[in-house]
Amino acid sequence: MPKWIKRGLIYQPPFDGSWRDNSGLTPTPLEIDDETIRVYASFRDENGVGRIGFIDVDSECPHKVKGVSEKPVLDIGAPGMFDDNGIILGDLINLGNEIFMYFVGFQLVKNAKFLAYSGLACSQDGGCSFQRVTEVPIMDRHDEGRYIRAIHSIMYESGKFKAWYAVGNGWMPINGTLYPKYDINYAESSDGISFTKGIKVISNNNANKEYRIGRPRVYKLGDVYVMNFTYGTTDGRYHAGQATSIDGINWERNDSLLGIRVSDSGWDSRHLSYPSVIKTRKGKTFMFYNGNDMGKNGFGYAYLDEVQA
Repeated sequence: MPKWIKRGLIYQPPFDGSWRDNSGLTPTPLEIDDETIRVYASFRDENGVGRIGFIDVDSECPHKVKGVSEKPVLDIGAPGMFDDNGIILGDLINLGNEIFMYFVGFQLVKNAKFLAYSGLACSQDGGCSFQRVTEVPIMDRHDEGRYIRAIHSIMYESGKFKAWYAVGNGWMPINGTLYPKYDINYAESSDGISFTKGIKVISNNNANKEYRIGRPRVYKLGDVYVMNFTYGTTDGRYHAGQATSIDGINWERNDSLLGIRVSDSGWDSRHLSYPSVIKTRKGKTFMFYNGNDMGKNGFGYAYLDEVQA
């Protein structure tokens, strides 16, 4: 079983009224050179509206921050668009001359908490700025996901793009508030833009009081696919879990194999969410993740103890 060694917070919000006022949600790492990991995240303003920025950290010692983006690399959409009330990271994939960013856009509506669908932006300057490929979602409302279709993991293999994403079809009332219900689907694409109808791959475990399970982050260890995800329960837990697969479609869940848990005290003592794993060119493996209250205190990281793995 892997053993992750926690190294604490990397980034804490300034709470200064700026576009980065609070949160550092869904941290998603991308190695931009041999010395630097760029961790993209959704930074929320004081109204809770997220925009995508980044933190540059040292690729061997990620607690050494090299820089913070002064402005969003991707801002919210125009009024009335699917992403006019905030965006969070889905995933990034380096295609050589350009970087694709899959993101999730949020829109407020009268009779539900929100709608969330997937957009695509592209960078041709090494990830310093992104432009939308299309102003409308590439994964929009569908019978398989009436309220949420949110891509969170992309992999290019055997000439096709493979996507793992959250799909939401209902709402769970908890203490007078409606929370989204969702689980995880899989779909494929030949161009990374138009995707097939998805198939269900991970569902909520009702015995664990789960009503939402999402933010699937898929990577490979040898020939094995590993998925980290985050689940929420009706009794207030918001924790990470893990599943493995030979083909990326049929998964075996075993949360105990994740190898990391909430701390006894501090910023990740109540919640541990949105883990995202990267193995660097120099062979080190890191996990970036959020703690309590979905990133309100920022994000931190852990490194893989290779001896124990």
